[in-house]
Formats: sequence, structure tokens, C-alpha cells
Amino acid sequence: MTSSLFVTWDGGGNVPPALGVAAELQRRGHAVRMLGHPGQRQAVEAAGLRFEPYRHARAWSPVTRTNSPQWAVKYLRLFTETAVGVDVAESLRREPADIAVVDCMLLAGIKAAQDLPVQQVTLMHTLHRYLHGAWARGPIGMVARAKGMPPARLWRGSDLSLVATAPDLDETAALPENVRVTGPVWPVGAPTPTPYAQRQPRILISLSSIYYVGQAAVLQSIMEAVADLPVQAVLTVGHGVAADAIRPPANVEVHQFLPHAQIMPTVSLVVGHAGHSTTVQALAHDLPMVLIPMTALGDQPAVASAVARQGAATVLRKSASASDIRAAIEHMLGDGPHRDAAARLGRQIRSADGATVAADLIEKMTVATRPRS
Repeated sequence: MTSSLFVTWDGGGNVPPALGVAAELQRRGHAVRMLGHPGQRQAVEAAGLRFEPYRHARAWSPVTRTNSPQWAVKYLRLFTETAVGVDVAESLRREPADIAVVDCMLLAGIKAAQDLPVQQVTLMHTLHRYLHGAWARGPIGMVARAKGMPPARLWRGSDLSLVATAPDLDETAALPENVRVTGPVWPVGAPTPTPYAQRQPRILISLSSIYYVGQAAVLQSIMEAVADLPVQAVLTVGHGVAADAIRPPANVEVHQFLPHAQIMPTVSLVVGHAGHSTTVQALAHDLPMVLIPMTALGDQPAVASAVARQGAATVLRKSASASDIRAAIEHMLGDGPHRDAAARLGRQIRSADGATVAADLIEKMTVATRPRS
């Protein structure tokens, strides 16, 4: 059996794939530990995994409220922070591992692992097309290249890159030799997604579980949009918005947190922000969506566009009026080709368990490391 170090960061949709693959390897008898921000300890240990906090990486919280420029800068610093690489190197020297599985956005962590005698796996928790396009070529990629950490070269240098998404969403014509698409990885302990069955109109409203500028205002517009509709709605606000900051109408129940896997089998539609994790969970239940990206700096516009191109979503701007949101919800609640598109994607997503596929691929890795490029 092998030993693995998983390297992660305290975010939203990036965490479930790491926990899911790590837990599956541990279930098979492999030794696994996870290195991350101190605030992740509870989630990691709740998944039955051993946790190790960063010792050098700067303090980080995904729910700190900032203005737009500060928000962008803090994420840029996170993904290009060299101290993460120091933590990875020290962890592997204190306790050597056979494999280091590193979040695709922690570039210094990938570089540190590749500089040591350990096989390095990159875990891509969103669209490969987006990562190699807007993410790697945008501001983060520019800063990373200036620091000697060009994203594309680091990803090419991985022994294996795992993309935890649905193939039809990624629409990448030709993948690099070291890349494998596993399918989405479900949250640890979540039940298997179920196909949609006709049910009473009910909506899940869930923007990001972390903080984005302007998110509370968008949620309030959604509240106004559904107030006069003959539907029941469930709203989860996560860490990013206080539950008492929202003025819900009588047909909306508000929760800070509620496992989406429990709610999605009971709803007919999801109104979300196009975060990759929530989006693929919704599609796995054959649910069409109204998607309102919260930022242009992340993968949300790319994910929203991919789902819309497949015919399973209507995409709106953050500035959309309550009446526009209401019209989109009314349309997507009805029958039509969007339901067929969501069901087609759902069948594809349910056909593969991403954690199982990823663990199989990691187990098949050869002892000899592929030459770095």
C-alpha cells in the first residue's frame, strides 16, 4: 500500500473532490493525510482523515468581507504564495510519502512536490478548458509566471492530472497525455444522485458558501423574484451571508447550511452561482438551472456558459432585475428541451463515480516518475 499527502486550501467546491478521493484511497487501505489551512481541520477529520495544518502559509479565510479589489488580491496571493510550497516540502521531509496530490491552483505546492522524490498528482476540481484558458492566461497566471511557477508547465509536469468534471461540460478536443477525466467526485457520505421524477414545483436557491462582493443583494433580488410565484423554495446562505441579512417571503425557508444531497432529490430547479461543485450535483439529479455568476474572476462564467451551451441552464448577470429572474425561473420550471438536456447530462455524470475512478488511476501509477517538462 502507498502513502499519500493531499494538499488543499480552504475554499468551497475545491474541497469535496479532495476529501472524496482521499477517503476512497484510505478506505482501500492506503495511508492518507491532508495538509491545509487550520480552518479545514473539522471538515477533514469529519471525513475520517488525518489533518496537518499549514505552518508557514499566511492566515486565510474564505468568508472575510472585503471590497472587490481587495478580494481579487487575496485570491491572487493565495494561489501564488510560495509559503505553501515551503509547507509542502517540510511536510514531505518530516514524513515522506509516495504520492503528493495537490490542488491545481496551489502552484507553489505543485512545484515543491515536483522538486522532491515523490510522484505528484494534480487534482483539477473544475473545467480543464477554463484552467488552461482564462485562469492560466489571466492575472493569476501572469503573477505565477513572474514568480517562476507557470501553471501550464507545472500541470504538464505532473505524473497525473485528474479532472473531476463531466466530459460534455469540458468540451476539450484533445487533452494532454497526463490528463484523465474522472467524472465528478461526490461529498463524502452523500447518497448516490438520483434521476429526476415529476414532483411539486420546489426550488433550491444557493449561491456560494463563501463570500463574494454583492452576494446579499443578489439573494434579495431572488427573494423578490420568487415571492409571487406558486412555488416553495429552500435557501442556503453558507458562510458568505448572514441568514438574518435576508428578508425572505413566506414561501422561502432559510438555512445557513443544509446538505444539498438531501435537498436536490426534492426540488425541480436550482438557482445558483455556477460554482462547479453545486452545478454538477444539480445536473446529477437531472435538474436544470438558473445561473447567476458572482464574479468574473473565477470559473463561474465558464461553468455557466458550458451548461447553457448544453441547453440545461439560463444565465443571468448579477445586475439582473427581480422581474428578469422571475421570468427565467418560470421558464426553467416548465417542461421543455432544457429538462431533456439536464437529464442527458445527469445520465453521463451518474455513470462514473469520480472518487473510484481517481483512486483506480492513482493506484495504477508506476513507481518510476515520468520525466518533467
